[in-house]
Amino acid sequence: MAGNSLDDDLYGDSGPRSAKDLWAEEGEEIEVPEGEVEFIHDVPLKLIAQIGSVQKTMKEVVDLKPGHIIEFTKVVGEPMDVLIGGRLMCRGEIVVVNERYGIRISEVVRADDSRKGEA
Repeated sequence: MAGNSLDDDLYGDSGPRSAKDLWAEEGEEIEVPEGEVEFIHDVPLKLIAQIGSVQKTMKEVVDLKPGHIIEFTKVVGEPMDVLIGGRLMCRGEIVVVNERYGIRISEVVRADDSRKGEA
C-alpha cells in the first residue's frame, strides 16, 4: 500500500525516483522521448528562495527605514520554499557554501500539490 509521506513519494517501492516523476499524476508514467525536448534544457529559469511572507499596511511599508526589522512567520530551522515562476517547486534548509547562501533540498513538491492553496 502506498503511503503519502515524502519518503514514499521519493522512494516508493522501486527505489529513488527522479523529480520529473513527482509531477506525474498518481499511476501516470511520464515518458520523455530522448532528443525531443533537449532544446529546453538550456532555458534559463529563475529560482527564488522565500524565507517567508508577512502582511503589512501601506503605512507600515512607507515608514520603513534602515535598521528596521521585518519579522516573518517561519522559525529558524524551518524549511525554506523554492519557487519557480511563482509556484512552489521544493523546500530545503539554508546552508553556506563558499561564503554564499544555498539551500539543501529536503522535499520536492509535486506540481498538483503546489496548486492546492490556490482558488
